[in-house]
Amino acid sequence: MKAVITVTGKDMIGILANISGICAEMSVNVMDVTQTILQDLFAMIMMADITQCTVPFEVFSEKLKKLGKEMNLQVHVMHEDIFNSMHRI
Repeated sequence: MKAVITVTGKDMIGILANISGICAEMSVNVMDVTQTILQDLFAMIMMADITQCTVPFEVFSEKLKKLGKEMNLQVHVMHEDIFNSMHRI
């Protein structure tokens, strides 16, 4: 099972470190990351393996969203099945 994590907001030090820190804390393996900075806008998409996650998916998602609010970022966490269903023709 995988999750797609997207993060957008004003660029600042520690975004990737904080997001991946929560993943590590909950035994979520970061498989792939792509990020870019457009002027001062940070944008990241992360694919994470949630198979070994030590908490329910909803708890993991809420923890990342809470971090996003604290850092003034938009953080969205979507289960891979929902992501694939949304993008299927």
